Amino acid sequence: MCGIIGVFSAQRPISREVLTRSTQVLHHRGPDQQNVWISANQKVGLGHARLSIIDLKTGEQPLSNKDGSIRCVVNGELYGFQKIRKDLEKLGHSFKTESDSEILLHLYEEYGTQCLHHLRGEFAFILWDENSRTLFAARDRFGIKPLFYAFQDRKLYLASEIKALLAMGVQAEWDHEAFHQFNHLLTTHQDRTLFKGVFQIPPGHFLLSSENQNQLLKYWDFDYAVNPTEKADPREYQVEFARLLNESIQLRLHADVPVACYLSGGLDSCSVLGLAAQKSREKITAFTLGFDHREYDESEIAKEMAEKAGAQFNLIPIRYDDLAENFSDAIWHSETIAFNAHGVSKFLLSRAVREAGFKVVLTGEGSDEVLAGYPHFRKDLFLYQASQIGPDRTEELLKALAEKNKVSSGILLAHGEVNINSGIRKLVGHFPSWMESFSSALSKFQTLFKPSFREHFKNQDGYLEFLNRLDIKNQLLDRHPVNQSMYLWSKSALPNYILSVLGDRMEMSHSIEGRVPFLDHHLVEFVRNIPVSQKISGTTEKYLLREVARPVLTQTVYERQKHPFFSPPLIFDSKSRFYHLLQDTLRSPMMRDLPFYEQGKVLDLLEKVKEMSPESKGAYDIIFTGILSACLLQERFKMATG
Repeated sequence: MCGIIGVFSAQRPISREVLTRSTQVLHHRGPDQQNVWISANQKVGLGHARLSIIDLKTGEQPLSNKDGSIRCVVNGELYGFQKIRKDLEKLGHSFKTESDSEILLHLYEEYGTQCLHHLRGEFAFILWDENSRTLFAARDRFGIKPLFYAFQDRKLYLASEIKALLAMGVQAEWDHEAFHQFNHLLTTHQDRTLFKGVFQIPPGHFLLSSENQNQLLKYWDFDYAVNPTEKADPREYQVEFARLLNESIQLRLHADVPVACYLSGGLDSCSVLGLAAQKSREKITAFTLGFDHREYDESEIAKEMAEKAGAQFNLIPIRYDDLAENFSDAIWHSETIAFNAHGVSKFLLSRAVREAGFKVVLTGEGSDEVLAGYPHFRKDLFLYQASQIGPDRTEELLKALAEKNKVSSGILLAHGEVNINSGIRKLVGHFPSWMESFSSALSKFQTLFKPSFREHFKNQDGYLEFLNRLDIKNQLLDRHPVNQSMYLWSKSALPNYILSVLGDRMEMSHSIEGRVPFLDHHLVEFVRNIPVSQKISGTTEKYLLREVARPVLTQTVYERQKHPFFSPPLIFDSKSRFYHLLQDTLRSPMMRDLPFYEQGKVLDLLEKVKEMSPESKGAYDIIFTGILSACLLQERFKMATG
């Protein structure tokens, strides 16, 4: 993993000093080496901050082809590159390095932008073609690796993180419209950020830029089957899924440095560890977070799993004081708003992994998104089946779901007032339960908005604006409601929160490369075409994975229901340092200057929380954590309020 920079100027020459400074801002993404390249006419520049994992000696970037007409910088891993390299050599291509990244240059020479269909892995890259005078930038299919861009003074700036764009002169200013949309989805749209004028290349898209034209084009999407084929023998699904998952893990174990695993007590990370341990020649080291709240701590379950897998178990205890001390830094790295301190916990986890001498970890992210693991997907299924199973049984299932998922209340399951969006029902056919949950959070936020902010956006529907950016006809219509909900979640929360706040940004904050076996596109393209019953069987989520991984799991993990990764709410302990951080920040000028909320109303609500039940406190934690992180985001980036 690395940090990458790109600049394309239509007029003024590029400053080497500015490009170098911007690249150095990404030192945490690539501490092993930083290099820049500027074209002879000084109109194009590339920067690269390297974290050396494959080809430790000769993998220096930016890379160039034989005659220097093509240059590129790559962030990520391109799996199966050895075979692709051999095929390209047969076609006459010669390689300068042993790096996986170099195949991009030669694939582009052969296939142009269609080279994307030959790439397997998590990646973002920027490529300059001198012959066509075109800049080509792309992001992997799921958004595992970030890539931001901005236009200013007839220059196109690109970078792995927004802070590098700011170092090149882009102004840090709140995007009020994006913030309004954010409060509907608890994340931005897949192409937006909270910074005015700063955008993302969406997952599965690429950007083409010339002196007179810029185009953003899609090259991949989920394409859920309208009518998945039911196999006569369901075990056939298990055989193929097992083959693809094992292949994905095997590919991601390849590195010139040791590979560790993140381990919770959940099915996903336990499955990855169990299967990886079977393939690794060395004893795998597993890292687990431990919390001092029983409802949130999974360390005992994880330890039992590590023992079964024969892994070295490392427990990283997290306390409220740790979260308070590191909250601001975690927000600076995430460059967005958080709704639980779990991102800070991952920040501390990645630091511990780095201090232990590792650069690469396997993680379980993505499984819930493609195998319907979250409780709101089960709620969608129960509601869809209501006409078949009857209202009494439906109510029974929904009550049991809520009872077993109290930790999810307020984020993954609705808590309090919900405004069902009829527009979404009309377009999609139902109102996804995760949107229902976020709607309940939005109703709490709206009571705190400044009248001017609320008035300005009173006629804008953030949910419909989200749908307007999607291909509803070809990706949503006639699909199963569970697949519809998963698709919409994968266009919002997955790339812009799960893979960011809980993935790349916290891992790379300490120069750790996270690899996600469940988001291998070969695996996902198989799963998208299987019946929903293989994802949720009765009331059992991720059924297919559960059965395939059963031999390597402990009985505890096999039988356990989904437990989302959350840190204990910061408002639980009024004596903690974290609670004092919240109080001090919300009473400060920092809060007063935030352009979205009324400070008095926020403080009044904070007083009321003291008398709330633990479940309600958990639901309101997203409100206060979100406002706290917005304050710190404004402070750390000196955000103009607009």
